Amino acid sequence: MNFLAHIYLSGDNDLMKIGNFMADGIRGNDYMNFPEEIKKGILLHRAIDTFTDAHPMYRKSKHRLHQKYGHYAGVIMDIVYDHFLAKNWFAYTDEPLDDYADRFYQSLKDNYDSLTEKTKGMLPYMMARNWLLSYATLAGLEMILFQMDHRTKNRVHMQEAIVELQEYYSDFESEFTSFFAELQLHCHEKINSLNNIL
Repeated sequence: MNFLAHIYLSGDNDLMKIGNFMADGIRGNDYMNFPEEIKKGILLHRAIDTFTDAHPMYRKSKHRLHQKYGHYAGVIMDIVYDHFLAKNWFAYTDEPLDDYADRFYQSLKDNYDSLTEKTKGMLPYMMARNWLLSYATLAGLEMILFQMDHRTKNRVHMQEAIVELQEYYSDFESEFTSFFAELQLHCHEKINSLNNIL
C-alpha cells in the first residue's frame, strides 16, 4: 500500500494518519519518540505492510511485474493499488477525494513540528503536485511512477509498468477489491488493539 491507502486506513484520527503516512522513514524503536497517536499510526503502518506482503492476492498481482521489475515490483504494485482506491473512492467514503486530500495536507501543516525531517522536505512537492489526487488517473499514476523511478536513479523505468497495468487492468482491479476488503477488517481490528494497549 502507498500513501493514500495508509492514510485512509487510519480512520478519522489525524495524528494516526500522520504517523501511518510517515512511518517508512522511522526505524526500529524510534517510533517511541513521537506522541501517542502518531505512535499508533506508525505501528498500524507496519501491520499493514506485514499483512499486505503476505497476502496471496497481493502476491498474485505483484508476480505479474516481478520478471521485468524485480525488487521494485512491490513498489509499483503499492502505487497501482492506491490508483484503484482513488479511482473507486466513492465506494469507500462520501467525501470527495480532493477535499480529503486538502484536509490531510492542512493537517500536516497544522502538526508540522511533529513531522520527520524527511516528511518536511517532501511536503512542498507532495502538495504542489497533489499526489493524493494524482493516483486517480493513469496520467497521474504514470507521473508518480516516473518520480519514484527518478528517486531510485532510473534503475528499472517504473513508469513503463503502465503497459502491464493496462493489459491486466481488470485483473488487478478485481484483486485489489478482494484484498482491500480483508485489509480494512484487519486494520479495524489492529486499531482497536492499539487503542487498548497504548
